[in-house]
Amino acid sequence: MAGKAKAQDWAYLNKYKNENANLNPPTSGEKRIVFFGDSITEGWKTIDPDFFIGKSYINRGINGQTTSQMLIRFRPDVIELKPKIVVILAGGNDIAENTGPTTPETILGNLISMCELAKANNIKVILCSILPANDFPWKRGMEPAHKIESMNEMILKYAKANNIPFADYYSAMADERKGLKSIHSEDGVHPNKEGYLVMEPIIETVIDYL
Repeated sequence: MAGKAKAQDWAYLNKYKNENANLNPPTSGEKRIVFFGDSITEGWKTIDPDFFIGKSYINRGINGQTTSQMLIRFRPDVIELKPKIVVILAGGNDIAENTGPTTPETILGNLISMCELAKANNIKVILCSILPANDFPWKRGMEPAHKIESMNEMILKYAKANNIPFADYYSAMADERKGLKSIHSEDGVHPNKEGYLVMEPIIETVIDYL
């Protein structure tokens, strides 16, 4: 029965339920920032925890998630935490079809919906490029490199049209084959510490701008 109940929590709303409940409201003047995403975000706090220590950064990444799942949990895992800024990094798992086939328009639509929810709640948004990948180890043969490049162009176009800051990890991390540089990853998808050390100044430069 417990297994069945877990399977029904499709968006993993329960993953951070207790942490969210125990989180104090932001203090006056606190620049609280939620990092919202999939395994690349979730793994960040494990592989380079120093990045999060002593800052008002809250990690709400969940391994394997698509933008459809993230949209469902946007309210409890972002809005209700009352951040000043949300950093959204998502889309790779959609391209991997983790929750079934999807289209670039659906991915972008989910990201737009998150941006509109944030705006309605006075939360500033930073949209991030999807990281490069030549293949997905858990789903070989998807040939994602060009799909990721095209999706990033769509995200950037929307960000520019709506004055939303864009954190471009892709340009700094792509190799000549439009995959993730081997120095930045062990599996071609998830950053190692060297990868996160490339990402951190990129995102903090954007954060400082807001």
